[in-house]
Amino acid sequence: MKIFNIADRYNPASGATTRTAGFYSQLRAWDVLGAVVLFAATSGGLALAGDSAKAEKASSNGGIKITLVQIGDIHGHMIPRPTLRDEGEGGEEGGLARMFTKIEQIRQEKKNVVLFNTGDTIQGSAEALYTRGQALIDVLDRFGIEGMAPGNWDYLYGKDRFLELFGVGTGTGPSATRYGAVAANVYHAGTTNLLLPPYFVKNVNGVKIGVLGLSSERAINALGPFVTVGIDFTADAEEIPGYVDKLKHEEKVDLIILVSEFGLAKNVLIANANPEIDIVLSSDMHEETPREIIAESGAIVSEAGQDGTRIAQLDLVINPGEGGKKIASYAYALHHITDDIKADKGIDSLVRNIRAPFVKGPALVAHTNPINGTVLATPIDKVVGIAEIDLYRGNFSDHPIPGVLEGSSSNFYADVFRDQAGADIGHFRGFRYGTRVRPGPIKLEDIYHHIPIGPQIAKITLTGQQIKNNIENSANGSLNPDVFAWTGGWLNGYGGVRMDIDAYRPLGSRISNVRIQRAATGTWEPLDPLASYTFAGYWYAQDPQVVGGIRTQAAVTVVKGADEEALDGTAVVANYLKNNVANPEMGRVNNLFALPAPVYGNPEIQPLLGVPTIF
Repeated sequence: MKIFNIADRYNPASGATTRTAGFYSQLRAWDVLGAVVLFAATSGGLALAGDSAKAEKASSNGGIKITLVQIGDIHGHMIPRPTLRDEGEGGEEGGLARMFTKIEQIRQEKKNVVLFNTGDTIQGSAEALYTRGQALIDVLDRFGIEGMAPGNWDYLYGKDRFLELFGVGTGTGPSATRYGAVAANVYHAGTTNLLLPPYFVKNVNGVKIGVLGLSSERAINALGPFVTVGIDFTADAEEIPGYVDKLKHEEKVDLIILVSEFGLAKNVLIANANPEIDIVLSSDMHEETPREIIAESGAIVSEAGQDGTRIAQLDLVINPGEGGKKIASYAYALHHITDDIKADKGIDSLVRNIRAPFVKGPALVAHTNPINGTVLATPIDKVVGIAEIDLYRGNFSDHPIPGVLEGSSSNFYADVFRDQAGADIGHFRGFRYGTRVRPGPIKLEDIYHHIPIGPQIAKITLTGQQIKNNIENSANGSLNPDVFAWTGGWLNGYGGVRMDIDAYRPLGSRISNVRIQRAATGTWEPLDPLASYTFAGYWYAQDPQVVGGIRTQAAVTVVKGADEEALDGTAVVANYLKNNVANPEMGRVNNLFALPAPVYGNPEIQPLLGVPTIF
């Protein structure tokens, strides 16, 4: 296996590691208004999207046309799923076969098409979990992906499996990795050796493109450190300036594309901090950019939603020769993968074959969970319950119940864990899961789209102060005005808890008027910092003193089956649905003040500059 050492890459001139001392701390301290991007092109000569006159002139003067296509945050979704929010009520969106149709259509219509995948691919479904990602790999191998930044969930099955799928030697392109996977910030633990190449250079019709990667800035917090043993992640993008300098002055590329799983909020700031970056293809936050973002630096930034429901397309006209802006003009579109796109027959057949061992029929077989060892013998298309309301999280920040603060899906699972564990409080991490389950039948695979990571459920006893700290830390990790201090995700979901939130206050004082419903009596009472409460959430045998992300020395009670067998979290939910419907209480998080307006011209789920602190 080839090892990439970073010691001679940060500063190509000296061969020493160079950090941009003080820069990122200054960047994080920017005033909110000062960080707002420009929506018109900067004065450097970049033509606006849709400026057909400039585009035509550039093309007639010998401009080279290149089209970038972006997919990302597929999260194991192989088949279409219900539409988000109120768009196209009753329809379905996404699906690998439809995505492939759209990509092939673009390839037929445009020249020099390069397809990128921006990460979080091989996690998010039963098919992904029980094949350790192979179900997705077998399909996407046919897509012709040429550049990728792995996401945090792509490391779910451990370091060895990650390298087996994406390491050097798994691909034939410039990076020698599957899908051109690159990451400048992920290391073999305790060393300066990178897991993947930091970048590669690709020649597209005479244009030298440098593709630089940032993988996740964090390990998989929901499972704990055991899942990414042997891997170190850095979270501040301090590697980027050195590699940008190398691409510009040693590799002498014409165009620098950053493929980054740091999330839209951070990626805009990274682009501003590194003005030689021309384009940023972003993932992680599951935000959508129907209108591309033009950063203050002039970089074009996009993020294409989640679950394969959107595909971004960026058509470029590149000026040949030295000097001036390389991008003469561009046009951007965010395609919605809807019912009117016909599924590609070959991909559709392949998906059906891959799913056959998981759904009812003669090919159904039992599968062993690679995380907790439980066995799945039930078809995932079996109906296991009824939803009386939408199970969904992802409303925009101006909605009466913003997705960053609350959602019916996370409320439901928190309530289930509370009930099945007999706890005062149920906890469900603030995953950015926008997958929707419609009112009506709930299939087992619907639950797997929300619980695809092999947890068991357990109960511990905590003090009221520990509960308050957990809520405060979660709010801070999703609302902090320093977006580099975010911990990933949205506010946790809590069952048996009601609270007020003032997003504009600092850490420790955003949450007030917390009330807890005691499991034994059903009565609501104010949270007492000194009192004891039972608390139920995710649990893993590999880290047995952690429940719901809280480490404790207290006794742990794991929820088990009738015969004391281990239960995957999905089975716990299915057991609840045998006697209950899904109809969680909404409005349990009372938002005292409206969240900030969007800053980049598109609707936002999570405020992309955080929430300014008002003392």
